Amino acid sequence: MDRTERFYKIDQLLGERRVVPFAMFIKRLGVSRATIKRDLEYLRNRLNAPIVWDREQGGYRFSEAEQTGGQYELPGLWFNASEIHALLTMQHLLAGLDNGGLLGPHIQPLLVRLRSLLGSADNSSEEIQKRIRILGVAARQMALEHFAVVGSSLLRRRRLLISYFVRSRDETNEREVSPQRLVHYRENWYLDAWCHLRNELRSFSLDAMRSAEILDTPARNIPEKTLDGALGAGYGIFSGKKVQWAKLRFSPQRSRWVASEQWHPRQKGSFDEEQRYILEIPYSDHRELLMDVLKFGGEIEVLAPLELQCAVREALERALRHYSQ
Repeated sequence: MDRTERFYKIDQLLGERRVVPFAMFIKRLGVSRATIKRDLEYLRNRLNAPIVWDREQGGYRFSEAEQTGGQYELPGLWFNASEIHALLTMQHLLAGLDNGGLLGPHIQPLLVRLRSLLGSADNSSEEIQKRIRILGVAARQMALEHFAVVGSSLLRRRRLLISYFVRSRDETNEREVSPQRLVHYRENWYLDAWCHLRNELRSFSLDAMRSAEILDTPARNIPEKTLDGALGAGYGIFSGKKVQWAKLRFSPQRSRWVASEQWHPRQKGSFDEEQRYILEIPYSDHRELLMDVLKFGGEIEVLAPLELQCAVREALERALRHYSQ
């Protein structure tokens, strides 16, 4: 029986009986007198349990306030030590993911409660934070007020009027959109929405929003299947109606890593006779796929389609020109 289970048993015994002597605690819990004293002190001092020693009756009981209708809550009683440790680890991971500070105020009360439950230094959240390191790469800064506005419009099912910076054209324009869902992808946040200017589904990067305003107009609802078909069929964050399949072949050494990676939910993979990994993935816009292919340098070869081969060749030739002098 671990410590959390003992807390439950102690609470149950005190709730069932007027007074519980030490002998009964020892018999029911199967631990020493010293351990029971420590548990009782912890329940009183850390979890505010109204437990008092009754000298006349020779045992512990709940205080009169508890017996006359006052109640206390034993927080997290259903978590054992391992589960609490896992929750604290998740909290630290959330804090690392939450580079903009959006979740911090909501996580903090949970962290305080978890800290009170742990009670020992070797399992503390401070120790977990020292032992876990989260490295974010290429995360772009966004305005927190825009995130709040977008989230509110999603839940209220209202349209948004956004001022949006289009990086590819170096220009800013206004869009009226119907928000569908928020996506966290590669350290950044995106809004999948119906664009009423382009009359189609688009994905908008929240860090590129210069302003965001909720309108009174109800948002247009797009079925999830349609969303996945338009924005989730291809590779990465870019959308497109025409889906093609890329066939990539990796060197034997690089294959040892790539064979364990998931690039797309519908990917296909196999090894050839030379232990080179063949990866096939769908894509509708080659821009993001091209960046991922180029980072492997000479450890990768595009087998198909010809269009992607040409895009890789052109990118490598442009890069080579920087070093040809």
